[in-house]
Amino acid sequence: MNGIRTPGILSSRGFSSFLLAVVAGFVFLTGEAYAAKPEIINVEASSASQGATISGTVIPFKEVTLTAQLPGRVDWIAGSEGDAFSMGQELVKINDDDLRAKKAQIQAQMANAMAALQNAQVQYSRELYAPRSESPSSMPGFGMPIIMDNMFTRRMGDMFGYGDKPLERHADLYSARTGVEQAQASLMQAQSQIQEIDTKIRDSLSIAPFDGVILKKMVEVGDTVQPGQPLIKFGHVDYLRVRSDVPARLARGLREKQLVPITLANGEKTKARVARIYPMADATNHTITVKFDLPEGTSAKPGMYVELVIPDNAGGGGALVAIPKSALIPGRSLPQVLMVKEDGSTSTRLLRLGRELGDGQVLVLSGLRPGQRVVNNPPSNARSGWRLEAAADNNHSE
Repeated sequence: MNGIRTPGILSSRGFSSFLLAVVAGFVFLTGEAYAAKPEIINVEASSASQGATISGTVIPFKEVTLTAQLPGRVDWIAGSEGDAFSMGQELVKINDDDLRAKKAQIQAQMANAMAALQNAQVQYSRELYAPRSESPSSMPGFGMPIIMDNMFTRRMGDMFGYGDKPLERHADLYSARTGVEQAQASLMQAQSQIQEIDTKIRDSLSIAPFDGVILKKMVEVGDTVQPGQPLIKFGHVDYLRVRSDVPARLARGLREKQLVPITLANGEKTKARVARIYPMADATNHTITVKFDLPEGTSAKPGMYVELVIPDNAGGGGALVAIPKSALIPGRSLPQVLMVKEDGSTSTRLLRLGRELGDGQVLVLSGLRPGQRVVNNPPSNARSGWRLEAAADNNHSE
């Protein structure tokens, strides 16, 4: 039994090896047969309009930075990044214990001012209807001195021109009325101080100015803040926009509600609508800020990088050309092609590319002109001087 071979097992192993070899050879031959071969093509003018690619940033439809209005310690924050809130909801609260203590103190002062006002009004009414100068109760002894004074002394004084009873009466009323006005002023001062404290207490709260989400937190609970220090960024992200600084020569070709192609950082392509063109240019960069509205449902996030294609109506550089993307030499950091000269030799040429046209073509902004010839499907090791005939001879020899 030990000397007998098992041909069935050996045959199955050999068949498996043979099958793998056949499949590998088939794949290799198929790849060779269907591999794109280099060819010479003519560069033709494109009917596509010229456009310049500029960068932009996705921003919320509305965005605010809530800052501290008072010094103090952060007591609580309503949520974290991404949490949604409705307009009027409290987002951040700064400790206001000292303000409430001052409010209680001023409320006590206001109570004193109200009591003083009531007393001054009573004294004024008394002086108005029962003058103190004529009241018999102002002197002891059953009021005899004041009665005698009113009956004899004052009348004799009036007869001989001494004293002025109406003037004294007016002075007493004026003094009582002054007391009322001073009490009213003290009460108004206390009320205004209460209003000031209430305003500061209200400023200790950061309120959502519109429906939105927290974009970024700058502080945490327990942090001590100063007036003007940023607390959180809050934005409305149901609708998104793109902000871009467009060169002045390109911005003059834009109009509101105009659609422009846009490419998101994740590769998604769509069209953005011009929403707002700023009336002034930046004096340093000579650019104009333009905002674009993104369509609903776009998978963009605030802060994402995007590229926009802005029509360059002021280019004046002649007809644009388009070439197949396969004509670009693969593996190069900068876009290059092999341009074919009249003697059949080639030279590498750097290109400045525009947008993709969607049919496998790419727009060439500079580097080529109509009528020139380039090599399509060039090899990755192609250099200046490479000849198509040499590649064909190598293929035949193989």
